[in-house]
Amino acid sequence: MALTLIPTSSVHLLNSTSVAPPQIFASDSNLRPRWRRRRAVSSISISRHRLPSRTSLHCLCSSSSASSPMSLEVSTPNSQFLHCLIYSRAYWVTQGVIAWNVDVVAGEETCYLYASKIAGLSFSEDGIDGYDLRIKLEAESSSLPANVIEKFPHIRGYKSFKVPSDLDIRDLVKSQLAVVCFDAKGRLIQGTGLQLPGVLDELFSYDGPLGAHFTPEGVSLHLWAPTAQAVSVCIYKNPLDKSPMEICPLKKANGVWSTKGACSWEGCYYMYKVSVYHPSTMKVETCYANDPYARGLSADGSKTFLVNLDSDDLKPEGWDNLADEKPCLKSYSDISIYELHVRDFSAYDETVEPENRGGYLAFTLKDSAGVKHLQKLVDAGLTHLHLLPTHQFGDVDDEKENWKSVDTSLLDGLPPDSTEAQARITEIQNDNGYNWGYNPVLWGVPKGSYASDPTGPCRIIEFRKMVQALNCTGLNVILDVVYNHLHANGPHEKDSVLDKIVPGYYLRRNNDGFIENSTCVNNTASEHYMVDRLIRDDLLNWVVNYKVDGFRFDLMGHIMKATMVNAKSAIGSLRKEKDGVDGSRIYLYGEGWNFGEVANNGRGINASQFNLCGTGIGSFNDRIRDAVLGGSPFGHPLQQGFITGLLLQPNGHDHGSEATQELMLSTAKDHIQIGMAANLKDFMLTNHEGKEVNGSEVLMHDATPVAYASQPIETINYVSAHDNETLFDIISLKTPMEISVDERCRINHLASSMIALSQGIPFFHAGDEILRSKSLDRDSYNSDDWFNRLDFSYSSNNWGVGLPPKGKNEHNWPLIKPRLQDPSFKPQSSHIVATLHNFLDLLRIRYSSPLFRLDTAKAIQERVRFHKTGPSSIPGAIVMSIEDGHNKSILPSVSQIDPVYSLIVVIFNARPSEFSFLSPALKDRNLELHPVQAMSGDETVKKSVYESFSGGFTVPARTTTVFVESRNG
Repeated sequence: MALTLIPTSSVHLLNSTSVAPPQIFASDSNLRPRWRRRRAVSSISISRHRLPSRTSLHCLCSSSSASSPMSLEVSTPNSQFLHCLIYSRAYWVTQGVIAWNVDVVAGEETCYLYASKIAGLSFSEDGIDGYDLRIKLEAESSSLPANVIEKFPHIRGYKSFKVPSDLDIRDLVKSQLAVVCFDAKGRLIQGTGLQLPGVLDELFSYDGPLGAHFTPEGVSLHLWAPTAQAVSVCIYKNPLDKSPMEICPLKKANGVWSTKGACSWEGCYYMYKVSVYHPSTMKVETCYANDPYARGLSADGSKTFLVNLDSDDLKPEGWDNLADEKPCLKSYSDISIYELHVRDFSAYDETVEPENRGGYLAFTLKDSAGVKHLQKLVDAGLTHLHLLPTHQFGDVDDEKENWKSVDTSLLDGLPPDSTEAQARITEIQNDNGYNWGYNPVLWGVPKGSYASDPTGPCRIIEFRKMVQALNCTGLNVILDVVYNHLHANGPHEKDSVLDKIVPGYYLRRNNDGFIENSTCVNNTASEHYMVDRLIRDDLLNWVVNYKVDGFRFDLMGHIMKATMVNAKSAIGSLRKEKDGVDGSRIYLYGEGWNFGEVANNGRGINASQFNLCGTGIGSFNDRIRDAVLGGSPFGHPLQQGFITGLLLQPNGHDHGSEATQELMLSTAKDHIQIGMAANLKDFMLTNHEGKEVNGSEVLMHDATPVAYASQPIETINYVSAHDNETLFDIISLKTPMEISVDERCRINHLASSMIALSQGIPFFHAGDEILRSKSLDRDSYNSDDWFNRLDFSYSSNNWGVGLPPKGKNEHNWPLIKPRLQDPSFKPQSSHIVATLHNFLDLLRIRYSSPLFRLDTAKAIQERVRFHKTGPSSIPGAIVMSIEDGHNKSILPSVSQIDPVYSLIVVIFNARPSEFSFLSPALKDRNLELHPVQAMSGDETVKKSVYESFSGGFTVPARTTTVFVESRNG
């Protein structure tokens, strides 16, 4: 793990509105470059060591144009305690217990709790001043209570201090708080601020109404803000109004502030004015914030739109009946997923009217190139469309007139390895209309930049039209949701919302009290009850009000397992008769990576790959990805894998000795075979050493088990996604430069086939099927439409549109440049069309038999077999059979589930040459080439041969062949 360390002698300031720990960036096979998603949000990083009496404060500007840090000189008496209140190293965990990692000797030292309503606490040479209340705390000899350790495992070793039972805590949490320790002579030893989520959860957990609610009598507003000293709502007639038409104070009750307004409020805009102590500034701040439960926004995102989502005016024709017209889904195991960015879909589609390109309405057209392409995929069997984040996110202005753009006509004629395109794109990349969207501002509002008009209800109506149109096309809609972090923090940042309402609660903090940033920035804390609730409520909003069909969770491992399980249960309880949707068909999956402060259950049981076993929630299988392609997204880009030439067709990179490469290749084969068996922990196979092992006994390089799933729907198999290079680009990097583009196209198809024909749920990145390129950009989150272009006319795959942006790719330019320069790397339209047809054939084959979509671990264990393993293994080849009940079955106990085929044999030949082998276990069967392949345009696959009398197979180079035994044969 590579770390960037902050010098401990300085206090690093990016602005005065927020506090965060030193940025520590990590590289890991399971992690993305988390700093790639957005511009850096301002934060403060403070040394964990005491400041000297004279301290240099270095102010670092977040702008890339900053030339040098500014220095501020601070000199103060007793300054070793000056910074104590910047930290919040103590935890108020229950009404009666404060936890603090401080050594106290009974009878020699005394601890007190201090409070100041006006945030006037300060240290002097005589102690602490400016307090309204001082309460003595009793140090307890026992450890923290078990329930506290369960909720806060990272402080299990802290000392417990007893809080007097007669203290009015409900009012006290609205103040600036500190705990301070004195020695026997009354000298101040240590002091620190307090983290409050534990006691807030105990006192103020709430399940009543939140947000705006509409009745015939009027509009009511409810805001959970237990630490606020005062809350009022500012009502605006129009979104651009500077002065509110009405300001109403809210009344508090048990941490919830509420008010009732007239019916005329509907259609107006509002924002909350919250007076609250904010630990990042150590002041009582006046914060202006959107409603955390917002369902609409003004165009500039500064005000919440008072919109009733049940209004008939917001419903497309037939909306209320959509639940009855959803595409058929008999089992989660029937799902296949296509991942797509809203803007990528149509930004360059000339068959879409210019005003609809890059937006929701592009999906509602019937005759556009993009919609026709989706229809081809659906007709072949594809079931689900995964849309990258569509909630309100930062770094893209909703008002299109504010965007900057590049005249692409100036880029079209540039050399394929030119630096000019990336330079021009980089100039405007933070002010254009492109971003993946992993920088959430408000979770419950559709992104305005994808609507034809971001003002008023337009974004709501058009989002619904998109879902409805995709359902009518035959696609279920999955939303990419980002609950693991937020775009901004602090009391004043425009995009900060939750941290203005209840500072220090929604965002997870480290042991010093600073915001955890391991996900990129501003990690959220779903272990806190009202964060968990907000996530669940938001998911229900999207299911009920937008009728979506599933969710993909970004960095799901940073969310608690309980939140995921509770969300699944809440969604699953929805019924068409009562709620207008069938919650039992909603599928949940996400990134189960285990890193950062939550790793190994550091903040409670997190939703990581291994912890989700048995929940029915899916997680991405990075094992099969890395074994198929080679290395990892953060290893050397030339590291080869199973399909990219490891051992069999070297690319010149040093992979070690031949024996080392043989071991790497055979190990990769084990990992792939486990993945093809849905990455089941208990699936038995013969490994490369000839030993009978189950999936959990097959280990990765760090001794972590390869397999983690207990049922097939818990595994998402994939080889590429929006992160990192596209599949074609990865193949173009890892394969030898001298091979032909025809061979690379076959390898691209081979990779897709290994996913499409595996057990578990297959996941495809949009464009894999048409050789999509991003000109070798490994991190295109804000690389504009230019590098992210999808061409559904099939005339180009976007290869060679210039060297990819310098920031994330410059270190690889020496590898990239010669490849982009070489015209033989660029596919022609004929290659693109052929690859598409072959991909459609894969989908048709998958959906031709339920044997490819087994829905239980038992069925997979009984029916799936791998041949030519152990000592007889063939390097670079995998042979898989799937057996159904039949009078010739070698598994007489297996029942019949396929009315057409009694046996399927799939052979993946990643070798650069044809190979033949004999399989005694598969002799005397009536196997023939699958009818789809027999009728395909791929003449190579038709050369595959099976001889019944010997059990002999011959498969061409870089080919996936499917043989089937028909029951009527």
